[in-house]
Amino acid sequence: MQAIIVAVCSFVLAVVFGKLLIPVLRALKAGQSIREIGPSWHNSKAGTPTMGGLVFIAAAALCTIAGGWRSMLAGNLTHLYVLAFALVFGVIGFLDDFMKVKYKRNLGLTAIQKLALQLAAAGAYLALLRWNGDLTCDLYIPFWNVSFEINWIVYLIFAMFVIVGCVNAVNLTDGIDGLATGVTIPVMIFYVAVSAWYGKSDLVTVSAAMAGGLSAFLIYNFHPAKVFMGDTGSLALGGALGAAAVITHTELFLLVIGFVYVLEALSVIIQVFSFHVFHRRVFKMSPLHHHFELCNW
Repeated sequence: MQAIIVAVCSFVLAVVFGKLLIPVLRALKAGQSIREIGPSWHNSKAGTPTMGGLVFIAAAALCTIAGGWRSMLAGNLTHLYVLAFALVFGVIGFLDDFMKVKYKRNLGLTAIQKLALQLAAAGAYLALLRWNGDLTCDLYIPFWNVSFEINWIVYLIFAMFVIVGCVNAVNLTDGIDGLATGVTIPVMIFYVAVSAWYGKSDLVTVSAAMAGGLSAFLIYNFHPAKVFMGDTGSLALGGALGAAAVITHTELFLLVIGFVYVLEALSVIIQVFSFHVFHRRVFKMSPLHHHFELCNW
């Protein structure tokens, strides 16, 4: 019941925030620059407001704090850790979006800058959880129901890879109207169920708040999109998913529940590898959603 209330409140707040924020972004000319290498018909989207991820981030943050007050009184703060981690990645994305808007270009922070910031944030998050005793070094193998403990350094490297990989896979998925939003809603609902199953009511709150906020954002992001979430939104979503996966030890579940993210990331890796080694393209364009677009799907 708590999850439903939090999700509904987040939905309503995000609808209101969208109504208020989108006109402001238009007035500030915070429009999206379209990459020249993308499909030609994407040029019509140039100027569409970006940084719309602020809509669901703000709604989810307020509802997570309001809905998780009982957990905070009981000393359970893991939902705040997940929220803070998502906000940190949202700030990284905001810096990237801000540079794109300010300098009117389609690239903001360099790849090295973004990777360094992401690794630093992931390392700090994992160290905090470990220090507080909220994180063990157990690796759970889904479907076989096997769990075993691994060396802390090995697990740290593995978990950082999962988090950073998740963040960038979600970012790659955010390439056409409603895609990243629509794909992430059921993944967040999955984490509502997983958190409830493990008795982590505080994590239920943050996952439900994200699901509700995203559902409202889809109203504005559905084709034809009135606003894009930008890196502000996609990096925050990836951060929230990576943080939730690590704290619930469902890292390997991401390969299944996040198979769209996995396919998007793999399509880029395969395309780059094939082009540089064999001088041939496997897909008409990557990430994968652009290939399907060019196939008239």
